[in-house]
Amino acid sequence: MLIYEGTKYDFRMDMDLDKIPHLLEEKLYEHMHIHTSKKEVTSWKNSLQYMYKVLNDPNIPDTCGVAIEYNIPKTNKRVDFIMSGYNHDGKASAIIIELKQWERVETVFDREDLINTEVMTALGKGVHRVVHPCYQAWSYVQHMNDYIEEVGKKDIQLYPCAYLHNYDLRKEQNIINPIYNACIEKSPLFTQGEIPRLREFIKKHLKQGDHKEVLFLIENGRIRPSKSLQDCISSMLDGNQEFTMLDTQKVVFEEILYMAKLCQKDKRKRVMIAKGGSGTGKSVIAVNAMVNLLKEDMFGQYITKNAAPRNVYMDRLAGKMKKNKIKSLFAAPDKFYQQQPDDYDFLIVDEAHRLREKSGMFQKGENQIQELIRSSLFTVFFIDPYQRVHFRDFGSISEFQKQAQLQNAEVIQYELHSQFRCNGSDGYLAWVRNMLQLEETANFNFKDINFDFRVIDDPNELRAMICEKNDGSGKARILAGYCWEWEKAGRNDPNHNDIEIGDFKMSWNLDASDPYAISEGSIHQVGCIHTTQGLEFDYVGVIIGEDLRYENNELVTDYKQRAKTDSSVKGLKKLYRENPEKAKHMERQIILNTYYTLMTRGMKGCYIYCCDSNLQKYIKMSIADA
Repeated sequence: MLIYEGTKYDFRMDMDLDKIPHLLEEKLYEHMHIHTSKKEVTSWKNSLQYMYKVLNDPNIPDTCGVAIEYNIPKTNKRVDFIMSGYNHDGKASAIIIELKQWERVETVFDREDLINTEVMTALGKGVHRVVHPCYQAWSYVQHMNDYIEEVGKKDIQLYPCAYLHNYDLRKEQNIINPIYNACIEKSPLFTQGEIPRLREFIKKHLKQGDHKEVLFLIENGRIRPSKSLQDCISSMLDGNQEFTMLDTQKVVFEEILYMAKLCQKDKRKRVMIAKGGSGTGKSVIAVNAMVNLLKEDMFGQYITKNAAPRNVYMDRLAGKMKKNKIKSLFAAPDKFYQQQPDDYDFLIVDEAHRLREKSGMFQKGENQIQELIRSSLFTVFFIDPYQRVHFRDFGSISEFQKQAQLQNAEVIQYELHSQFRCNGSDGYLAWVRNMLQLEETANFNFKDINFDFRVIDDPNELRAMICEKNDGSGKARILAGYCWEWEKAGRNDPNHNDIEIGDFKMSWNLDASDPYAISEGSIHQVGCIHTTQGLEFDYVGVIIGEDLRYENNELVTDYKQRAKTDSSVKGLKKLYRENPEKAKHMERQIILNTYYTLMTRGMKGCYIYCCDSNLQKYIKMSIADA
């Protein structure tokens, strides 16, 4: 999505009239429902004045395209400035420019043999570790190459660069330290006083104007299907770079590699906590980090409480690796009470919000978090507080900090913001949290949210729509809250129906050897939180059971409507007798988080049906302004 577009001539005229900052602010809210801070408006005013100067050159054609704040497909990231035209060979071309107001940075020297892509700079309150702006521009180009089909079909040449117009190299040269050479070679850097040099770069790649034609191709070209981790796991273990990490993802990934190596050197115990919502790339970072650390001859594992992602990964790797080798890479957290201190060089714990205090049916061990930290020199916890969906879920940032402190482990914390699921729509995720009353957000209605969300009045229609989306892709599934019994006698019978709503009849996922997420036949079965958490699809159809209703203008949760075979609410009945207030809070958290998780499994769309008619009306009202 292009927030502002015009020709070079249009841009210069609009700048003369001081129109652009106001236009950007207006369009960002109109199209992406983003409220712009005063600081961002000021940064536009400052940086765009410099681009106005840069384009004050008659040899840069007036008909070249100019775009500002381009929203990269399937992400929440925006390119600051794009120029388009045709190069000397007549090929469609675009220059991707990352603009920064930075005046100084600190060099990150502690990466040694890693390709350095990070700097330290003042952002908001304090100094933060961020990616080098040249890497940032380059990564945006990689993402556009991956997902915009027209870029490949029309052979559009994309040229990244960064322009730090306030950065005076006469005073400080940290930004061009030789450790950043690899970044700057891929994506040139321009600083204060280098307007003539940036002009030459533009003229080198844009010989003729295009009247915005290239921008049109970029904006309207078909978007390729997103890659999913479950489809790429085999290639990633072969060392192939399947995903280009953006911004904080890259920072967290590099930090994991560095900290793991540092632990090997000084033998000090460390813990990293990375908080991130649905679709922020937690699992991609986790698997990539594991692959890279294994290449360094370190001994470690990828840990998840939920078996669904592990089973999918192991299925994808079957035939490529020996079964014992696969099992040595992916493990549950249940056996670490048996481990000796520092048996592992690293443990990467995905979905760490699902960790328990005790392990297994027989409640063995003392504390899974304590045991994981004890077992490894370096432990990484990836957590999303909105995905705690079980009475015994124990993972929290405060508990990680507490257990790390008890073992004298240094704690490093990060928060991930880059959004890849739900069409890259932060707005959709915020709207779901607001609609489910998990938190108050600015997204109180669905207006301008770029995600295919629909409320369907008939579960049979929902099934037909999801089956249609599944044709050809195999990446659509029907999911439901655990409000229907999973009858033991019918778990291997495809003709058995667990879920009946009027004349709608379907079974839960069969108790088969093939993982639900990737089994062809599972489009005819219904998945639940336990078979889908940690995985993603193109489209999901979600049936919301009677455990969530809308009564007297508020959402009501009712754990008694859950199936007896659902272990996630076991313990609530007893807790209600002992501590009703705590029990009510936990019940609400489990049920609302379950539906939040199910409704954020889709990368392209989510269709829902509610068993409670009032809830159906409430959600329809929430999207009525769209």
